[in-house]
Amino acid sequence: MSDAQADVIATLATEVAELRDQLAETQELLIETAVDAGQLHAELEAMREELAVMQAERNAWRAEVERLGGVVELRRQA
Repeated sequence: MSDAQADVIATLATEVAELRDQLAETQELLIETAVDAGQLHAELEAMREELAVMQAERNAWRAEVERLGGVVELRRQA
């Protein structure tokens, strides 16, 4: 093997090693992003559940106000 071929092989080996390092870093970032996304998804689901409860409570209070409002109107008419 000539010196030129050995230099090309060494250069390619170095480049492959650098690319592997970049790939490993990228994979770590991807895993971190996936974990963060999972946590955000769980928080979003919890907030949706809390919102549904609050909306149900609001609707119950509105119905109570409407019911009492009708009673007040009947008292005013009497």
